[in-house]
Amino acid sequence: MATPLWQPAPARREASQLASLMRELETETGSVFRDYAALHAWSLAHPEAFWRKVWDLGVIGDPGQRVLDNPTAMPGARWFPESRLNVAANLLRRRDATPALIACDERGRRRELSHAELYDRVARLARTLRHSGVQRGDRVAGLVPNSEHAVIAMLATASLGAVWSSCSPDFGVEGVLDRFGQIEPKVLIACDGYHWNGKAIALHERLGELVDQLPTLVQVVLFPFLDPEATPDTRGIDKAVTWATYLGDAAETLDFAELPFDHPLYILYSSGTTGKPKCIVHGAGGTLLQHLKEHRLHCDLGEGDVFFYYTTCGWMMWNWLVSGLASGATLLLYDGAPFAPDSAALWRLAERERVTCFGISATYLTTCAKEGMRPGRDHDLSALHTLLSTGSALPHETFDYVYRAIKSDLLLASISGGTDIVSCFALGCPIRPVYRGQLQCRGLGMAVSVYDESGTPCAVGEKGELVCTQPFPSMPLGFWNDPDDQRYHGSYFARFPGVWAHGDYAELTAEDGLFIHGRADTVLNPGGVRIGTAEIYRQVDRVDEVVESLCIGQQWEDDVRIVLFVRLRDGLTLDDALRQRIRDTVRTHASPRHVPTKIIQVDDLPRTRSGKLVELAVRDVVHGRSAANLGSLANPSALAQFEDLPELCD
Repeated sequence: MATPLWQPAPARREASQLASLMRELETETGSVFRDYAALHAWSLAHPEAFWRKVWDLGVIGDPGQRVLDNPTAMPGARWFPESRLNVAANLLRRRDATPALIACDERGRRRELSHAELYDRVARLARTLRHSGVQRGDRVAGLVPNSEHAVIAMLATASLGAVWSSCSPDFGVEGVLDRFGQIEPKVLIACDGYHWNGKAIALHERLGELVDQLPTLVQVVLFPFLDPEATPDTRGIDKAVTWATYLGDAAETLDFAELPFDHPLYILYSSGTTGKPKCIVHGAGGTLLQHLKEHRLHCDLGEGDVFFYYTTCGWMMWNWLVSGLASGATLLLYDGAPFAPDSAALWRLAERERVTCFGISATYLTTCAKEGMRPGRDHDLSALHTLLSTGSALPHETFDYVYRAIKSDLLLASISGGTDIVSCFALGCPIRPVYRGQLQCRGLGMAVSVYDESGTPCAVGEKGELVCTQPFPSMPLGFWNDPDDQRYHGSYFARFPGVWAHGDYAELTAEDGLFIHGRADTVLNPGGVRIGTAEIYRQVDRVDEVVESLCIGQQWEDDVRIVLFVRLRDGLTLDDALRQRIRDTVRTHASPRHVPTKIIQVDDLPRTRSGKLVELAVRDVVHGRSAANLGSLANPSALAQFEDLPELCD
């Protein structure tokens, strides 16, 4: 067994909501739950009892009598088929004067809304959306920064039974149309511009072009974000009104639509790196239940917590963050570059706002480590009890860094799921130890396994594809404009019929945790040996000169060879000595099979707008194919570096 980096103190363990649930279930069922593994096994053996218990954690609504119809159908199971609920009612459960939202940005602006103020603004916007003709099932789209406006708009939309869908304002016109053009929104809510890394970017011209190509719009609502005191310029933007005008003055009581469990709540989008983005429709009840379970039981989130996740409104982590209101937490929103105006910006924010649960990308933490930052020394992080990381696998060495340089008494939870389920398959556990490189546990109610290529479950320590073998509430309702569910079935169920194949390359551990080794569709296969890209990145991260790296498999002489692209610290040049040191590091700490054949320096690496490096796009360009849907990339110009590289011709 591995040595833990952290273990919960007995008092913290017993005070957790997860431990409390275990005690309740022991009394109610007569079972004995000696550890998390026993509870997880029970949640899979008794899915109806488990998910009804999650409902009882505090869902506002009528659950009905039946919990699950067609329990073995995957897909096809129906959860809480008689229930009625409204997600907005659950997120607006508090009406007091304590902070519901604290919205900050890279310019240093700070706005705070109490629960009562949030309710009032949602009520005002819901009223005007209704007057604009927005009904159940209509789509309301947001081209919005991570601000209070986005949360208000989403909640007002959900209160009516309409469907919310958002993009970050840094998307180009083509990228937005690839998304909103498919779902035909009735109302568009947008900012007049945004700031990024010290630069102001106005959206007026882009909005005019965009609105002209969305013929279903009946209203465009603009709010000021470049200058909050200014009135947005609506000239040249068809059907546009200002936010202040649209909200009006008089508040009213919200009339929450009572909706079925599987009523659409969100439309989220796949990254679109292999074609036009898939429009993934998520149901209200499944999203709420999953998030409530994950926040309260896996993150121990509750009233008194200040909950932060660095995200944009184009990434599912924004939807996940906003659900923290259902657990009574105060949400801390942030818009801007993570290292602006300097590298300590987010840690100062965590100190000032007394953040208790801090979420960030693995890349951010690795960068902090590379830069030698010591947040725990330089900032008061005494309130912080949980650090969440996602977006990619968190390297083993970065686990060490967190406990050395950020905080020694901290639940570090590397979590993994995706836009496809708007939640997690594997995540943290407040009653379990933390081990280097491992995701602590498989989520409660999630029958996660690892399959080999033939569909046989892998043994502990064997690598394969992450799957889920039983239905769960946050499975998508389907894809937009996919009437026969052909694309939906093809995306998740074609590989192993009746089993959700998620596409991650994973491994179960002896400690009952998981390693994530990268995406299955980017697994390298030199000499017939399957290698996850994360296994290589983990070793390259040990080399101080390398800021970040990306590797692909290049078809070469009837085989595959590993090609590694590296971005170095400013002013450094890749030479033969550094190449050899990278190879030696990979060979020593991984294996000779992992050693890249080619190592090439580049100035930038392509990434999605949520910060994920895009291996498939690079692989396509290297092989002379056009990369699909460049609108999904934050920096599509970076791909030009990979065209016709002479280093790849020998």
